[in-house]
This record gives sequence, structure tokens and C-alpha cells, in this order.
Amino acid sequence: MKKLLVLVLIMVTSVTFAQDNEAKILLNKVSKKVKSYDNISIDFKYALSNDVENLKQETRGDVVIAGDKYRLNILGMTRIYDGKTLYSISPDDEEVTISSNNTEDENSITPSKMLSFYETGYSYKMDILQNVQGRKIQYVKLTPSDSGSEIKNILLGIDAQTYHIYNLIETGKNGTKTTLTVNSFKTNEPLSKTLFTFDANKYKDHYINKLD
Repeated sequence: MKKLLVLVLIMVTSVTFAQDNEAKILLNKVSKKVKSYDNISIDFKYALSNDVENLKQETRGDVVIAGDKYRLNILGMTRIYDGKTLYSISPDDEEVTISSNNTEDENSITPSKMLSFYETGYSYKMDILQNVQGRKIQYVKLTPSDSGSEIKNILLGIDAQTYHIYNLIETGKNGTKTTLTVNSFKTNEPLSKTLFTFDANKYKDHYINKLD
């Protein structure tokens, strides 16, 4: 019985190692593909739900990413990050919030990190393979290395042919599930030189809130 138990443990360990190694190879291919582009333009669907809180929200958005810079439009707001400063523009509130920090929480997934956040701070293993409208989507399950993280796990759906990210499903420890699904993925588009530049002259009637 003892020998059988040891054999089972070895088999389980071997399978787990193989899955982790396979997941790492796949994620490396995704990272290499993403970094080969000068810029990426994404239209996406964003959904948030929590059954306990009876919360459900869906919206669409778009983002253009070039290196660390990005321009994000979502929920009626525009966020511009020029590589040093983040400008959050809210037309409804007629307010512009300016911060030198790209994110309030270094563990959160910002647009500039959305396609490479998994490179550090997570353990991962292969999950299910799904057929989505003729596309083979391979999921990788990521678990934060930090036990104090509010994130329980993340499922990253990857197109097995293009190595582009199809969707990201984040489950929080509080039961909140956030899903980001890519509707269109374009690369190396001609971009305006001022796309990531904040023009203060356009917002003279807005309240400017400088956080630092």
C-alpha cells in the first residue's frame, strides 16, 4: 500500500509538472507574439457579476496600447497614460483626474499590463480546451502567489492558432467575476502622434484634480 501511494504521488506530481511546463511554454509564446507588435488596438466586452450581491453589469470598451502607453475608453470615461502620467477624463462630471501613478494597486491589471500581467506573481497550469465558433481556445488557470491577494484565480483564454488572448475571466475571493472578451484585435495600426497626449485646452471647463 505504501509503495502504491508513493507511485500515485509521483504520477500526480509528474502530470502537474507537465501541465505547468506546457502552460509556461504557451504563455511565453503569447508574450513573444504580443511584444513583436508596435501597437495593439482592441475592442472588447466587459462583464461583471456577483450572484450574492445580485450584481450584474455589462459594457463595451476599446483600448490602444503602444508599449507602456495606452488610451482606454470605457463606461463613458477616457483614460490616457503617456508613460509617466495618467489622465482620467470624466465628461459627465466635467472632471479630469491627474496622477503620476499608472495604478492605485500594483497588482491590478491595467491596459498596458493586460497582455503580459501573468509573467510574474502567478503560478499556472493548463485548464480546459474549448471550441468557440470554430476557434480552439486553450485556457490557462493562474493563481496569485500572494496569499493576501483579493483575486482567487484567473482563467486566460488563448487562441491556440494565433496566440492572441481571447478572454480573461477573473474570480475574486468575494465571489465577484469579471470577464473581458476581445471582440477585435488589430496590430500595427497607423496612430496619431497625439493619441497618448493630454490636451488641456480641450478641458478648460473641467475641474482639474491633481492627486500628487
